[in-house]
Amino acid sequence: MSERFAARALQLAGLAALRLGWTPRVFWDATPSELAASIAPPAPTQLPPTPAEIAALIERDRDG
Repeated sequence: MSERFAARALQLAGLAALRLGWTPRVFWDATPSELAASIAPPAPTQLPPTPAEIAALIERDRDG
C-alpha cells in the first residue's frame, strides 16, 4: 500500500466515522461507490421556481 493511499484512506475512514458513524469494519467493507454515495450532498427533490412562477407568486400575494 502506498503512503499516499494510506494517508487518504485514513482521512476517509475518519470522515466516515465522524459523519456517518461507520466503524472501521463498515468502512473497509464498503465499496468506493457506496462511500461516495453516502457522503455526497443530497440531490434536490424539487426544482427551484422559474422566474415566471416567482412573478406569479409575487402578483398573487401583492398587498392592495
